[in-house]
This record gives sequence, C-alpha cells and structure tokens, in this order.
Amino acid sequence: MNRLPVILPEESAPESCRHCRRCELSGHGSRMIWGEGCPAASTFVVLDNPGAREDREGRPFLCGTRETLQQAAYEAGFEPGSFYVSYLLKCRPRRAYDKPGARAICISYLWEQLKRAHPACVICLGDVVCQSFFGDPEAAVKKLRGRVHSVKGYSVVASYHPLAVRRRPVLYRHFLEDWQRAFRELKKPRCR
Repeated sequence: MNRLPVILPEESAPESCRHCRRCELSGHGSRMIWGEGCPAASTFVVLDNPGAREDREGRPFLCGTRETLQQAAYEAGFEPGSFYVSYLLKCRPRRAYDKPGARAICISYLWEQLKRAHPACVICLGDVVCQSFFGDPEAAVKKLRGRVHSVKGYSVVASYHPLAVRRRPVLYRHFLEDWQRAFRELKKPRCR
C-alpha cells in the first residue's frame, strides 16, 4: 500500500530536560524537540538533529528528510504510528558548535529515551548517529549496513541519512533494503 508522507505529531521534551544548558546548542535559539511519531512504537529511528520543521512564516512543513524516511518505511511495510523518530541532538544547530562535545552530552538523553521506550528495533541513520550510537568515531554506514547489530541489548540496523539518499538516488535501493531488514527484525519472536 502506498502512503503519503505526513507531518508526525511532535513530542515535547520532558520538563526536567526542556531548559537544558549542558552544551552550547542551548544558545542557538532553537527549541528542544524530543521526537516525533508514536513514543510507544516498537521501532525507534534516530536522526542527527530535528532539522527544519517550519517554514520562514512558522508554518509546519514536511522536509525532504522526513519525506524520504517515510517513503522507505511505508514501502518496507511499516504502518503510520509504528515507528518513532528521535534525534542525537535535541536542538537544531544554527551555527558552528563543538560537535563532538555536544554529541557526547546529548546522547545521554537518547539512552534515557531508549530505556523508557524498550523498542524492538533501532534504526540509526547516517554516519554521525552511528558513530555516537556505536561509540566508535570511525563507524561508517557503508561498513555497518546489511546486517542487524546488537548495541547495549538493542537490535540495531544502520542505514544512510535520508538527505544522502535524496542527493544520491542510487542509494535508495540500499536504504529501502535496510528498512525492510528492520521490518523483518520486528517480526522475529522475542522472549520477554
């Protein structure tokens, strides 16, 4: 079934984190966004940051990253509401910043989210996310994709960032294969 991409409902950051000042992104003037979609979903997708969610007039819009992500998810068999999208960085960077420092600080929020959500599968999109999630500054999607990994007890599928796929459409076939791999992972029986 072919579905149109939609703007997923946004989840606000918990009150305890909403006014975080632990890294310099807090001074960039962008609000903290915890995630989007269904927080109780069995699939947890991780992007590098929330990116643009509104046009210049403040109206919500669907960016190319989300269009590409949802297109592959739906083609792979995911239903709307069956995945949740979160971010390594919870604020959209607006200028230069200490990238390694911010990532090292912000990933603790991601681990907290995962601990609460207990997803059956995590999909890490892009080298930046994979490097932080796998704890390896040399990690690359090119080497990680094609199989299911176990990281801290989570089943993890690595794939390209949706913007990389948009810039290089030849990658879409691999991107879709990775989403299909994640979908198959969800169908495996689990011990509880």
